[in-house]
Amino acid sequence: MSGSSSPTLMRADRSAALLLRRRMMDRLATGLSWFAMLVVVCMLGSILWSLLSNGVGGLSLHLFTRSMAPPGQDGGLANAIVGSVLQTGLAILIGAPAGLLTGIYLAEYGRTSPLAQAVRFVSDMLLSAPSILVGLFIYMVLVATLGHFSGFAGAVALAILAMPIVVRTTEDMLRLVPVAMREAAIALGAPKWRVILFVCLRAARAGVMTGILLAVARVAGETAPLLFTSLGNSEWSLDMGRPMASLPVAIYQYAGSAYQDWMQQAWTGALLVTVGVLIINIVVRVGTRGGRT
Repeated sequence: MSGSSSPTLMRADRSAALLLRRRMMDRLATGLSWFAMLVVVCMLGSILWSLLSNGVGGLSLHLFTRSMAPPGQDGGLANAIVGSVLQTGLAILIGAPAGLLTGIYLAEYGRTSPLAQAVRFVSDMLLSAPSILVGLFIYMVLVATLGHFSGFAGAVALAILAMPIVVRTTEDMLRLVPVAMREAAIALGAPKWRVILFVCLRAARAGVMTGILLAVARVAGETAPLLFTSLGNSEWSLDMGRPMASLPVAIYQYAGSAYQDWMQQAWTGALLVTVGVLIINIVVRVGTRGGRT
C-alpha cells in the first residue's frame, strides 16, 4: 500500500512545485510589466508637466496673430504655426495616399513576389533612416537643382518620412483581415478591387488611420529635414515656393538663444506641437469609433 502511494505522492509534490513555480513566474512577469508601465507613464507625465509648466506662461493672443520678431519686440509664432500646418498637411497629402497604395499592393497583390520583397526592404530602410539624411537628399534633388529653399521641398522631405510608416501599418492591418471576409465578398461576385476597397480597408480602417496618425506625429516635430529644405522665414509667407517658417525650426532657433522671450516662445511652441498632435489623435479616434458603432 505504501509502495503504490509513494509514486502518487511524488507526482503530487512535483505538480505542486510546478504550480508554485508558475505562479511565481506569473507574478514576477506581472510585476515587471506594471513597473515598466509606471516608468513609461512617469516619463511621459514628466515631459507633459515640463511642457505645461514652462509653456502655458507664453500663451497669449499676439502669439497666434504676430509673426516672428527680433528679441524684445514682442513677436509671435503665427507664421511658424501656419507654415507647419501647410508643410505637414501637404506632406500627409503626398505621403499617405502613396503609402496606402503601396501597403495595399504588398498585402493584396505582391505578397512574396521579388518586387514586393524589394519594396518592403526599401520601406523598412526608410523607416529607420535618420531624418537628416532625407533632408540632405531632398536638398540635393530639389533645393540645389532649383537654386533656392522652399516650403514645397520641406513638404516632400516630410512626405518621404511619413510614407514608410503608412506602408507598414497598412500592410499589417490588411493582413489581419480574415480570409473568410474576402472569400465571402468574392463569392457574391465582387471584383478584387471592390473587395479591397469596401471590405478589407473598411475592416482595417482604424488601424490604417492609426498609421496615418503616427506619420503625422512623426513629421510634425521634425527639424533636421526642414533646416535643409524650407530653411525658415521670419516674415509672413504662404508661398510654398519660398523659404517658409515652421514650429520645429523656430523652436530649434529660439531654444538655443540667450533671450528670455525667445526661450519662452520655444517652450510654448513645443507645447503647441504636442497639443496639436493630441487633438488630431482624439478627433480621429472619436470619428472612427463613431463609424464603427
